[in-house]
Amino acid sequence: MNTPTRRLPAEWEKHQATLLAFPHEGSDWPGKFTAIKWALIEIIRKVTEYEPVVLILKTDRHRKEVHSMLTKAHADTSQLSYIIQPTNRSWMRDSAPVIVKTANGKKEALQFRFNGWAKYPNYRLDKQVPQAISHFLDIPLTQVLYKGKLVVLEGGAIEVNGSGTLITTEECLMDQQKQVRNAGFTKQDYINIFSDYLGISHAIWLDEGIEGDDTHGHIDDICRFVNRNTVVACVEKDTSDPNHRKLSENLLRLQEARLEDRSKLTVVEIPMPGRIDFEDLRLPASYANFLITNGCVLVPTFNDKNDLRAQGILKEIFPGREVIGIHAVDLIWGMGTLHCLSREIPV
Repeated sequence: MNTPTRRLPAEWEKHQATLLAFPHEGSDWPGKFTAIKWALIEIIRKVTEYEPVVLILKTDRHRKEVHSMLTKAHADTSQLSYIIQPTNRSWMRDSAPVIVKTANGKKEALQFRFNGWAKYPNYRLDKQVPQAISHFLDIPLTQVLYKGKLVVLEGGAIEVNGSGTLITTEECLMDQQKQVRNAGFTKQDYINIFSDYLGISHAIWLDEGIEGDDTHGHIDDICRFVNRNTVVACVEKDTSDPNHRKLSENLLRLQEARLEDRSKLTVVEIPMPGRIDFEDLRLPASYANFLITNGCVLVPTFNDKNDLRAQGILKEIFPGREVIGIHAVDLIWGMGTLHCLSREIPV
């Protein structure tokens, strides 16, 4: 087998910083925008206790406003760097570049095509984010091409162990009827792309994402690698909930899965929070949408009986990191929480 020319590090590997984008308008959180801004301030405050933050802002005036808020919250602003780059949204997991390590130890930013999850039309500004980040980090930006076309892929659609295995869902990447990413692509096409650009030799395909997920099947709400051979997998015990069937099927696939070296995958079950509805929508609340930093794991919480149980499971899995709950009832109104908002920058 040829030695990969690139490798996508796992999220628990050492970070240079965490990338976030501070929202400048509230269309993703109608009626809750003020609360959302202070929620972001709290996330930034906690992350800067453990590693630097690179923060994207709309304008210099926006930077001054946010800096004032951070100062009021006693955040460590010495740990902050700023990029002035207007965005449509703040979901850096999906619009920011995927940063890989090359065979010679350098970093490279990969630009997949972002098309608003094949659902929303306003993403023109978000398409400019990869260039701004590669310029800030002073690393090359490479467009991910396959058969002459720019490949559509969001960071929330894939999960890797850093050693050659990737997990994704058929609902997100293979559905040819709804929110189609790459029309006509086969699993082999994706394997070719993952191999060439991410150093992936093996993929595990789960079935569907959770109810309410407007990305149509992102993996980071259902299953996450926590070390090279272990994942946490969401389970729903309530048999009347549609997530019970979906997550049970995914759990079965994970229990039967093998890693890149053919060893068995260890699966740790993590509960789902109780159903959250707002107005006429079911919201995709999940404890799997946690954010890993160099010294802590930030876990979304939902004023739910399973909040402490989920945090306890993660404390056992991440003994060298603090596990900290972050209130996410307001955040999830935007259809995502901590992992969706962030992107790790590896050392």
